Amino acid sequence: MSLQAVILVGGKGTRLQPLTAERPKPIVSLVDRPFMAYMLEWVASHGITDVIMCCGFLPDALQEVLGDGSRYGVELTWVIEPDPRGTAGALKMAEQHITGRFVMLNGDVLTDIDLSAQLRQHESTGATGTLGLVPVDDPTAYGLVRLGDDLRVTGFLEKPEPSEIDTDLISAGVYVLEPRVLGMIPPDRMVSIEREVWPLLVDDGLYGCRHGSAYWMDIGTPERYLEGTADILAGRVRTRVAERLAAGAVDPSATVASDLDVSPEALVDAGARIGTGVRIGAGSVIGRNVTIADDVTIENAVILEGAQIASGVRLDRCVVGQGAEIGANVRVAGAAMVGDGAVIGAGNTLDHGMRVMPRAEISADAIRF
Repeated sequence: MSLQAVILVGGKGTRLQPLTAERPKPIVSLVDRPFMAYMLEWVASHGITDVIMCCGFLPDALQEVLGDGSRYGVELTWVIEPDPRGTAGALKMAEQHITGRFVMLNGDVLTDIDLSAQLRQHESTGATGTLGLVPVDDPTAYGLVRLGDDLRVTGFLEKPEPSEIDTDLISAGVYVLEPRVLGMIPPDRMVSIEREVWPLLVDDGLYGCRHGSAYWMDIGTPERYLEGTADILAGRVRTRVAERLAAGAVDPSATVASDLDVSPEALVDAGARIGTGVRIGAGSVIGRNVTIADDVTIENAVILEGAQIASGVRLDRCVVGQGAEIGANVRVAGAAMVGDGAVIGAGNTLDHGMRVMPRAEISADAIRF
């Protein structure tokens, strides 16, 4: 019987608004495909094709975009939470579909962890649960996992003081579990697997698997969204986007001026139209059917499908939503985000993480922030 994956995608992704104001985070575009596509392609690359999606926020939108999963090499089964159930409560709702040992995944992360290696370790230790663990530079910002010499989990530290830190390992949201874990979860209520289930398994078959060289990032904030985009384009995380970029940064169907200056670590997608004197730096994505006028500079910025950028615009570490309009000589920088269909009049400066909600309109020369 083939191994299954259960992916938790119940959250609203509020930290990524306005991108998530009207769509669930798993289908926010990341480079050239929905964010969730990366996780589905990753599990498929490790031989897991039977995937159960546990979702709560706007499930119809998820199903419309991801479909049956076949384009990503998997077959999807959908489980919909009637109300928020927490990480273990959502898993409990999928119990009827789970047929044996399975992988549970937090749907908020971009990673290329060696899942096959974690599965092999789980098998060799006879574990009930194996937590995928990654090291972090600043352990004070996370809950930490303590491991014994035999790779058994010995305890947890929740956002410790510096004097308490004796490990740099955090949970990557990648778990290999035996079915008996499901029997430890009470039904029909909010249950946290981190707070209510893992402590029961300490000294009872809970192990950790170190993934020291793997890429791992929670794409939960504008800064991390932009960093993840740049890492995908630069190949710092292994994804199928690399196959596309091998053919060049500019899609053959895009119409671009002969003097276009574009980094090899950028993407100009199908149907884009770009004027003269345009520079597109590393980490930048020009989405499908985007129009860019003359004398525009773009650096580590994402412009989503159908947006229109007027002449003289400067975009630096920012996101422009689908169908948005950016007027002449506007500057958007500092992880600012412009929502879908918003209209930014000429001469404005949006900086310092400013967020413009979908379809908002800002008149010319109104903001210098």
